[in-house]
Amino acid sequence: MSFDNLCKLLSEKHPATFASWVLGTPQTSVKVLKTELSIEPIRADYVTFLQLEGRILHLEFQTKLESTPPLPLRMLDYWVRLYRLYRLPITQVVVLLLPPASETVIETAFTVETTHHEYRVIRLWSENPELFLNDPALLPLAPLTATTQPQALLQQIVGKVNQLEPRQRPEISTYTQILAGLKYNQDLIRQLFREGMMRESVIYQEILREGEQRGEQRGREEGRKAEGQLLILRLLTRQVGELPQEMLDRIETLSLEQLENLGEALLDFQAIADLETWFSILDVGVKMT
Repeated sequence: MSFDNLCKLLSEKHPATFASWVLGTPQTSVKVLKTELSIEPIRADYVTFLQLEGRILHLEFQTKLESTPPLPLRMLDYWVRLYRLYRLPITQVVVLLLPPASETVIETAFTVETTHHEYRVIRLWSENPELFLNDPALLPLAPLTATTQPQALLQQIVGKVNQLEPRQRPEISTYTQILAGLKYNQDLIRQLFREGMMRESVIYQEILREGEQRGEQRGREEGRKAEGQLLILRLLTRQVGELPQEMLDRIETLSLEQLENLGEALLDFQAIADLETWFSILDVGVKMT
């Protein structure tokens, strides 16, 4: 999935939130419109058309300014097609995800002789991160907002992701990590998100204490394994739901190293099928050794 298309997906999943953000006023009655426009049909892959009360909002997400045809001409083309179809006032907003080269001029209008058409541009790197940090729908865009301390901002974002409801956390975490990849090193992203999910949670601290107690009774190595099993079972239950008994039994047979590998992999699981696949890959690896 491209970065622009991910933004389109987010705006269509949360149209009222995105409309409220770009317009600066609360919007409640918002309808997502189709992206195929009439005449010689074009499909706008990275835009969202929202119908407000008596107005159309056209959102265009751009990672780069360069496009064919040029962005100002495309905005005029969209405006004409939208107006022909709906006969309503149209607000057009381009959301730039990344800053262009320092000498690049960011155009906000199409002008040729007597034809002049304007649109708004939002520079995401200039936006205050507070709004994005405090709204789950906008949180995936937060890594691209204004900051003088990028790593501190990313750590703050991880904390916000960890505070989300378990049902929405995996999806938003994935979207956030994808968009963070436009700006941050992938190793840093993986490190902060994985450590954040495991080490900053109250549940992890509880499991850690339980593991330490077990360790005192069974010895350091055995205690680490018991701690790992308990941690893995808790996290798996949160990620994919209750596990069948055969999988519970299988986890008890894993070595400490295998438990650590599973702990790394399970953060990407969406369903029990992902765990079954992981076990299958493990079995293949064992047979080859």
